Amino acid sequence: MKLTEIVKDYFSFTKKERVGALTLVALIILLLLAPKFFSSPKQQDSSLDFEQFKNEIAQLKSSQQDSNRFAYNNKSSNSESHLVYREPFSDGTETTPLKMFYFDPNRISEADWKSLGLRDKSIRTIRNYLSKGGKFRKAEDLKKIYGLEEKEYQRLLPFIKIENSDVKAPPEKREKENTHYIKPYNPTEIKPIDINQANEQQLTVLPGIGEKLAKRILGFREKLGGFYSVDQVGETYFLPDSTFKKINPFLKIGVFDCKKININQADAATLSAHPYINWGLANAIVQYRNQHGDYRSLQDLKNIHIITEGLFEKISHYLEN
Repeated sequence: MKLTEIVKDYFSFTKKERVGALTLVALIILLLLAPKFFSSPKQQDSSLDFEQFKNEIAQLKSSQQDSNRFAYNNKSSNSESHLVYREPFSDGTETTPLKMFYFDPNRISEADWKSLGLRDKSIRTIRNYLSKGGKFRKAEDLKKIYGLEEKEYQRLLPFIKIENSDVKAPPEKREKENTHYIKPYNPTEIKPIDINQANEQQLTVLPGIGEKLAKRILGFREKLGGFYSVDQVGETYFLPDSTFKKINPFLKIGVFDCKKININQADAATLSAHPYINWGLANAIVQYRNQHGDYRSLQDLKNIHIITEGLFEKISHYLEN
């Protein structure tokens, strides 16, 4: 068979084959063109919505930057003006120059309360309380007055001196007494006291010392084993330095006979119970004793590297071997 005949037979199609091929080509073309004619309007809308959303986001960021810039400028402006001017507190009443003195809250007048810096509202509350038969029996009772701020109470506390008298005076006399404040304490009237022998009642005579501070001083003295210096009183928990300076001239040291701890017998727990000896130091004292034997003198404590000269001076008064 000739080559031309072979090629002709190979590339020749029957009528059915030609119809099928044309149909297939038509379907392919329809599939390619279909998206253009049948595209969903929602897709177009969503693309438009997305573009609009991006535009709104850009506008929002721009407005937020403007507002932040305004807030920063406004804040800077306010802070600068605050440095220049600060509106004083006023409750509509004239202020009285502050003057501190010892007083009995059961006796002083309205003018004296103003001198102490109390507001009119607090003064009226106190006057109403007293007029109804109320009485301040201790300094802490003043703290119960409604509207009296904590900072005001703490400022007045060192100057409160209440006369211990349960005898009620006649109403006329009581009203007269309320118009005068109690006579301030004269320092020459307070006799120096031995801080190793003083009791709670003797301590409360000192200016600025109430029941609580007196108990704290006595408690600190008990834990120490006694005071060897007047300055130690100033280490009492919650004793203001200003108050200690007031009472310092009235304190003295008598015979110093304190309780001492034997460093050759005491364990770490006993040593650490002392206010000047923490657990680390107590443990070091015991460990050194275990390694080198009993202490021959208190000077051996200086061989412990954490004991400085100042610390040795403080603890040596309360230790023995």
